[in-house]
Amino acid sequence: MMTALDHSRHPKTLGEIRLHEPMAGYTSWRVGGPADRLYRAADLQDLALFLEQSSPTEPLFWLGLGSNLLVRDGGIRGTVIATQGALQNLTREDAHIIRAEAGVPCAKVARFAAKHDLCGVEFLAGIPGLMGGALAMNAGAWGGETWDWVQAVATLDRHGVLRQRDRTEYTTGYRQVQGPTEECFVAVYLRLESGDGAASLARIKQLLERRSQTQPTGVASCGSVFRNPPGDYAARLIDSAGLKGLQIGGACVSTKHANFIINTGSATALDIERLIQQVAATVQRVHGALLQPEVRIVGEFGQAGATSDEI
Repeated sequence: MMTALDHSRHPKTLGEIRLHEPMAGYTSWRVGGPADRLYRAADLQDLALFLEQSSPTEPLFWLGLGSNLLVRDGGIRGTVIATQGALQNLTREDAHIIRAEAGVPCAKVARFAAKHDLCGVEFLAGIPGLMGGALAMNAGAWGGETWDWVQAVATLDRHGVLRQRDRTEYTTGYRQVQGPTEECFVAVYLRLESGDGAASLARIKQLLERRSQTQPTGVASCGSVFRNPPGDYAARLIDSAGLKGLQIGGACVSTKHANFIINTGSATALDIERLIQQVAATVQRVHGALLQPEVRIVGEFGQAGATSDEI
């Protein structure tokens, strides 16, 4: 379903645009060169108007919490659209439906559902990102996946046209989503089950405690770097290949969880990307398994950095 938003209240965009904005402050790895432009929308209607007024040839990049993202040291050409701090509406639509905009943290959705005695998405508390990113990659944790609970989504295309699409218009799998192109997710409708909110909150607490015990928290990382191969775990393969603690520049394979790469404080994006490649090459040599990155790598190499042929 296509919807034309009413722009009568917005004769001009109300958001904030920044030029040559360093991306290190927008990613959980704390690295990344400048974006040509970065736009923070005031709300969904404002974002639609901004897209409507943008050049159809302008490269656009959608950014959530930056928790599953590596921006190269040369930065991003074009305009970055930042949803963090915007698109934050979260409502209960009826007895079983929650609507969350793309800028709502996943953990907030998990707690909101529990407080309304709705269950099923407790796992979202373990995803350090926003709902837009969770939709784009079918993020999951502890056996749950985002699209297991999706009834419908709202999208915007690059011309500012808002659409509502049914779950059946998308094909999803492990960390992948395929559907209509040239559209980005701006909201999701989750159909949840009635349950015991107190029990759900207790489970969320238990899951977060387990996460703190098994994963490095409070450090600059992107979460899991590699997808788990069928029937195995990336962390097990990396650990058994003797790669815990391996370091390139300021980037280091975590000694707590082998599928995490930590910025020890001085890493560049190039350090991290080289370490990703070295880990994958070593695991393939030792185990014959080809690890696929879960993290998205974007942008250009720095002027003094390597080219893709050197990585």
